[in-house]
Amino acid sequence: MTRQKTVIIVTALAIVFAVVAAGLMYNYLQKQEQVKAGTYQTIVVAAMEIPIGSKVTDTMVKTAAWPKESVPPGSATDPKALTAAGRINIKRIPAGEPITEDKLSPVGGVTGAGFMTYVVSPGHRAVTVAVNEVAGVAGFVTPGNKVDVVLTTPLPGNPSESISKIVLQNVPVLATGQIAQETKDGKPIVVPTVTLDLTPEDAENLVLAANKGPLQLLLRNYSDTAKVEGRGATIRKVLGGAQSPEQTRTTTKVVRVIQRAPVRKSAPAPASYSVEVIKGKDRSTRQFSPTESGQ
Repeated sequence: MTRQKTVIIVTALAIVFAVVAAGLMYNYLQKQEQVKAGTYQTIVVAAMEIPIGSKVTDTMVKTAAWPKESVPPGSATDPKALTAAGRINIKRIPAGEPITEDKLSPVGGVTGAGFMTYVVSPGHRAVTVAVNEVAGVAGFVTPGNKVDVVLTTPLPGNPSESISKIVLQNVPVLATGQIAQETKDGKPIVVPTVTLDLTPEDAENLVLAANKGPLQLLLRNYSDTAKVEGRGATIRKVLGGAQSPEQTRTTTKVVRVIQRAPVRKSAPAPASYSVEVIKGKDRSTRQFSPTESGQ
């Protein structure tokens, strides 16, 4: 076999092997694509952070591939159907998070009812109270936060002294806003408000507390749910147990003089005693000293 024929045979074999290898690689990649397509599902996610109470629009949503085994229940699959229905989200949705039914107002909800009626937990009530800028934690309280509520009011039985006490704990914030109120001069002012999610009993307590004195909100850490037991703070406790004016009045010390009865002095004991001893017709006198008489 000539050298030229050997080169031709080797080249032909190389081409055959290359074609076979390419075919095998193609089949492998096709199988991987099929496996990948069968593992993932296309769902609707938030294209940006969607604030609570927002009407979902086309710019707020997008589609994304999501692992089938971890697709949340109730996930939307058609963004057009979602935005055409005019759904309102009743929970804050971070960017990239799946949009599910439990985060949206119900289909066919009451027209004009607003989103708040869907946000309130079953069996609870939404209560709105007016606060000032400081009481609202300088604007850092937002929907979804948990707060404690502190009431400052005159101390029962002692109106001249006030007490501050936590009256509600671990309360969810549903919304923040503003209302217009009129001052004594008839001029309107804007007052910040906070809407809280409460049980009916706690709602009654909050309404009563709001009419007894100013309220202050205490912002909690998102993971802190521990209940705190407190007896409240008065100005005397804050100042380290200072006494009230009544207790600081000067009192008169009464010095009681104890008079002792005078000691009666007894007559001095005689130096000796004389005793007359009579025995029948005989009589005699005997002298005794005080020491001898005591024996």
